[in-house]
Amino acid sequence: MKNVLISLGQRSYNIAIGSGILDRAGALLAELPLGKKALLVTNPAVGDLYAARVENSLAQAGFRVFRAQIPDGEQYKSLQSAATLYDRAFAAGLDRSCPVVALGGGVVGDLGGFAAATYMRGVPLVQIPTTLLAQVDSSVGGKVAVNHPRGKNIIGAFYQPVLVLSDTETLRTLAGREVRSGLAEVIKYGVIRDGRFFGWLEKNIGKVLALDPEALAHVVETSCRVKAAVVEEDETEQGTRAILNLGHTVGHAVESLTYYTDCNHGEAVAMGMATATRLAVQLGLCQAGEEKRVNELLHKAGLPLQIPGKLDPHEMIKAMARDKKAYGGEITFILPKTVGEVIIKNNISETDIVKAVQACQGQNL
Repeated sequence: MKNVLISLGQRSYNIAIGSGILDRAGALLAELPLGKKALLVTNPAVGDLYAARVENSLAQAGFRVFRAQIPDGEQYKSLQSAATLYDRAFAAGLDRSCPVVALGGGVVGDLGGFAAATYMRGVPLVQIPTTLLAQVDSSVGGKVAVNHPRGKNIIGAFYQPVLVLSDTETLRTLAGREVRSGLAEVIKYGVIRDGRFFGWLEKNIGKVLALDPEALAHVVETSCRVKAAVVEEDETEQGTRAILNLGHTVGHAVESLTYYTDCNHGEAVAMGMATATRLAVQLGLCQAGEEKRVNELLHKAGLPLQIPGKLDPHEMIKAMARDKKAYGGEITFILPKTVGEVIIKNNISETDIVKAVQACQGQNL
């Protein structure tokens, strides 16, 4: 088992990464000052695979577990679903010391985390991510949220977990599309801050796609270490942490305008990274050779670069302006200067944004 510490003073916590960690969940939670009731939040697919193992482990450590299942899908990351979790927590008699345990992918983690942050003004949160995207990104760093019809993750909070348990064995049951989706966030870490890791991915992406255990463990650990360093510098996204949004300005617009049905989060982020890199080249911030490397790795990972042609670039700009990453009405982009270094940029003309979007609607890689 490998450990990555997120050092945030009193809010510090550990990420445990390895094989078979689900069966150690109870023992690891028992080391923390937690109440002995736990609300296990999951969805039917993940619940069928893993909930019994986690419940048994927790029970052996003296926890009384109450399961709450929500349907699978981004559309269920809502205030209505959060209300269902509040009802379940209240009926189970959870108090402020009792943890919410989020077992699943990004939707479960975000929703369970939002419920934990707001129930009784905050109860302990334990993240047990079961997808690659959740293990490398959404379970780490303390962002929790639900969606609103007008925008993704508009209603949320910064709320750190007390523990993250990433069992890499769970990645072996993922559909190929889910693995590829997680790789978008993995590639993002190489682009924003770790050119050496990006180079490793260029050479080893086939092993990752084949779910090689050592390659997966390296990907999860390295991604978490990169994100930990960024979060420690800027926990609540007042500056540096915004670089973690590479690809998300356009990605969130694609998701919201297609009603979260045409593509998953990682696919949308990949389109966003391709667009951001194209925009950086247009503005003279990035060399064409760097754009080629980014696009080629995204392509090798089986991720789409082409924005759906049915989307109007001007409507996309309106969606970007409504996104929580916009400041003072200015759309904020994270733009690569080179693989391993990015800048935060706003005051970009609508003409330049439209040109980049249109270029990526015509990608043919």
